[in-house]
Amino acid sequence: MADEMIAQAAQKAADAERQHWGCSQAVLGALQETLGIGDNESFRAGTILSAGVARRGETCGALIGALMALGVACGRSQMPDKDAYNRAMDNAQDVVNAFKCGIEQRYKLSAPLKSTLCPEIQTRLYGRSFNFLEVPERKAFNEAGGHKPEGCPMVCAIATEAAARKILELRQDS
Repeated sequence: MADEMIAQAAQKAADAERQHWGCSQAVLGALQETLGIGDNESFRAGTILSAGVARRGETCGALIGALMALGVACGRSQMPDKDAYNRAMDNAQDVVNAFKCGIEQRYKLSAPLKSTLCPEIQTRLYGRSFNFLEVPERKAFNEAGGHKPEGCPMVCAIATEAAARKILELRQDS
């Protein structure tokens, strides 16, 4: 049952990214729908986090969407709750590590990822990075296969799988 939910969420994220773009929302929305977490407010907040945070090439938006979902599922509710903060941060590291491992395995990378920055992932997948702030670069990304199933939709599926596994594990433990 858990594997089916994970696969379903991953497929939803990949499809959303391929059809509508917006990696962070693709992942967050798929996790929200499949796992019954979050709301429209948290989904809307993910809008501007795609393409490495507002198209700036920072942390991968798919990973940010996964971490947002994890935060909704296990984040602290009040600032003074340092224990909940530390647990959430530990869980987040598990998701980040699973994401990096998933990228390395699915794309058969010859060396581990050094970071989760969008440009590094792009370079490893497409042989170069793209400056999404510039329209010609966005077109070049599309021409390189960025929104084809084996491009960023696959990255979204990997991020979704990592977060879904962790969230379901946390539910099982509670």
